[in-house]
Amino acid sequence: MSSTVLEIKNLHVSIEDKEILKGVNLTVKSGEFHAIMGPNGTGKSTLASAIMGHPNYEVTEGTITLDGEDVLEMEVDERARAGLFLAMQYPSEISGVTTSDFLRSAINAKREEGDEIPLMNFIKKLDRDLEYLDIDKNMATRYLNVGFSGGEKKRNEILQLLQLHPDIAILDEIDSGLDIDALKVVSKGINQMRSENLGCLIITHYQRLLNYITPDFVHVMMQGRVVKSGGPELAKRLEAEGYEWVKEELGIEDEETTEQNA
Repeated sequence: MSSTVLEIKNLHVSIEDKEILKGVNLTVKSGEFHAIMGPNGTGKSTLASAIMGHPNYEVTEGTITLDGEDVLEMEVDERARAGLFLAMQYPSEISGVTTSDFLRSAINAKREEGDEIPLMNFIKKLDRDLEYLDIDKNMATRYLNVGFSGGEKKRNEILQLLQLHPDIAILDEIDSGLDIDALKVVSKGINQMRSENLGCLIITHYQRLLNYITPDFVHVMMQGRVVKSGGPELAKRLEAEGYEWVKEELGIEDEETTEQNA
């Protein structure tokens, strides 16, 4: 299988006329796991939202391409069909649509008409993935995320990852609000998907997630751009020493933006 490449060049993004991203450059290829870390409000979640086409975020400059195709010209559903996936920091509740119906519709949306997944095949795979993620099978018949705990919502995002097999997955603070047991389960699901066919961009504040999912590359975001990159050892140093040494090294005085849900 040929490598999938998500390429972000000089990306500038604003929300309500306030510039949040100020020239992000990043390339994620299938088979690579990248982690983005940084203080609150530096643009991490804005990057995820811009990649997936959130309407509140305006791209004012730069490009996002997937295998050379212009992602910014695609509607949100087209980005998903093209192979992009976002595990959201705050998953939405959708009343009236069961989790299983949502998943089957999402799978079939990526398939050709007449090639829909057979019902029994879907049920068998769904049951296997529910068991693997230690999710109560009753969740499949509940409305999507309605009444779910924070941990259930995050496991459900990883369930979608296992079901949809995207080319590039963006995980926006998938570890936030999880206790250690839930963190281990979520990490197990992500590692289960790790292969040469999947590129992954993990957005996190904490090293603790990276204790279970070892990234190939770690990037630090400040002032709306990637200011430093390295390997897994960079995340460990950030955990031990914080971000002050990065600011001092690069002469950054104030890294704060007004990003929402950064």
